[in-house]
Amino acid sequence: MTKSKITVINTGGTFNKRYNPLSGELEVPKDALALQEIINYSYNIEFELINIISKDSLEMNNFDRNLIVQHIQNCKNENIIIVHGTDTMDLTASFIDEKIEDKTIILTGSMLPMSINKVEATLNFSQAIGFFNASPKSGLYISMHGSVKNYKKLKKNRELGQFLEI
Repeated sequence: MTKSKITVINTGGTFNKRYNPLSGELEVPKDALALQEIINYSYNIEFELINIISKDSLEMNNFDRNLIVQHIQNCKNENIIIVHGTDTMDLTASFIDEKIEDKTIILTGSMLPMSINKVEATLNFSQAIGFFNASPKSGLYISMHGSVKNYKKLKKNRELGQFLEI
C-alpha cells in the first residue's frame, strides 16, 4: 500500500503552547510534541516534519514568513500543512500566495493549546489531512473549526473567537 505524503511545517502558535511551571506562562516550545501526538495515529500517511520559528504568530514578521517560503520552495512534496498561530494566519497565507504556485498548502492552528484541550487542535489538523484526500486544486487554504476554505474566505472573528466563512 502506498502512503500519502504530507510535509508539515511547524511554526509554533497556540497549537503547540505548553505551561511552564517555572515561569507560570504558556510558552511555545521548540519541539513538535503536540503534533507528534496526532501524527503517531495517522497510519496511512508518511509525514515529513519540519520545525521552524517556534513563535506566537503575533511575534512573527516578514523575516519569519520568508523563512516559511524558503522551506516551501525547497520542499519536493506538493502537499503541505503549516501549523501556525491563528492571529496572523491570514497575513502569512497572503504572503505565501504572492510567492508560491503549484503547491497545495493548508494553514491550521488552534485557539486552545493542545496541552490544555486536545480536541480543537486535533480536529483542525485532521481535517487538513482529510482535505488532501479530496485532491484539491493547488492553492492556499485554512483549516479551522470544521471548514477548509481558500484563505480569503475563512477569517478569524476576534469578537466571537471563531473562524467564520466570509
